[in-house]
Amino acid sequence: KTDAVAPPERKDPVVVSLDGSGKLFINKDAIVPGTLEARLAEVRAKDPEVRVQLQADDGVNYGEVARAMASIERAGITKLAVITAR
Repeated sequence: KTDAVAPPERKDPVVVSLDGSGKLFINKDAIVPGTLEARLAEVRAKDPEVRVQLQADDGVNYGEVARAMASIERAGITKLAVITAR
């Protein structure tokens, strides 16, 4: 007997990060910025309760962060935590 469904609180959030040079990552994978929404929509299709953590380096332009947040919201993700590195 396998336990296919992990309790929601145990699931790791998907980490979207922006580095100082404006590169975008999902977990540790570099992605093309324009694909963020589609990639997250796929994740959400598999797990409607998915949580996303948006991490931005201190040097990141706020516009980049706002754009990433908009993509995350358009992908239908409602559980979003924003973490800025100092």
